[in-house]
Amino acid sequence: MMKLKRRPAGQAKGAPGWMVTFSDLVTLILVFFILLFSMSQIDMIKFKAITESFQEHFFDFYPSMVPLDNPAVGETDSPEKDSGNDMSEESLQNLLTEVQSFLDKNGLDDVIIANRTERGVVLVLQEQVLFDPGQATLLGDSHAFLNKVGELLVKLPNLVKVEGHTDDIPMSSFRYPSNWELSAARASSVINYLMANHQLDSRRFIAVGYADTRPIVSNDSPENRQKNRRVEIIISDPKYSEDDLVSK
Repeated sequence: MMKLKRRPAGQAKGAPGWMVTFSDLVTLILVFFILLFSMSQIDMIKFKAITESFQEHFFDFYPSMVPLDNPAVGETDSPEKDSGNDMSEESLQNLLTEVQSFLDKNGLDDVIIANRTERGVVLVLQEQVLFDPGQATLLGDSHAFLNKVGELLVKLPNLVKVEGHTDDIPMSSFRYPSNWELSAARASSVINYLMANHQLDSRRFIAVGYADTRPIVSNDSPENRQKNRRVEIIISDPKYSEDDLVSK
């Protein structure tokens, strides 16, 4: 009997199985990266939109530190603001001129000094123009000059600081136990007179008593002590706030 020979199995047609799996994996990876790329594009678009919106609204309140080629209206000093500063300076200069003219006409140049400093217009009144020694009640002779000051202040909105100063001789009385109380009371007396007789707003005024801590000359003679016993009225420069005036 003759044996039949088994015909060898033929090779499978097409690509090997591992290649199909590999192709599927590469395809999946490709799809994954396309998806990531697609998502990143969407995020960039959203980010750009958010950034533009942020710039439009945020920088309205917080201007850039870098100057722009074409600054928007309001980012530079306007002519109106510059004009306002000029008018304030002119008003202070006119006030100084009127005060000096009053002093000349009334022969008060030796006891009242008016000048322009960085703080504003400063009026320095020696004690004998306003008060008896050791007292804080205004003398009748002081009313004419204080009325002139009050008339000028009515025309201005500026803050006014009134300082009381004494010499270094200790003060001791029932009403004023020390130079601190006396100097503060004198400043307050001047302010009260101006408000009562010229209807000035109390919020414009600052009263300070410095006692003998800020002499203008050394307390080494009766003449110098007399110069240190004074009241200063500062009609402030508009650039100074209330806090600035208190600290100066």
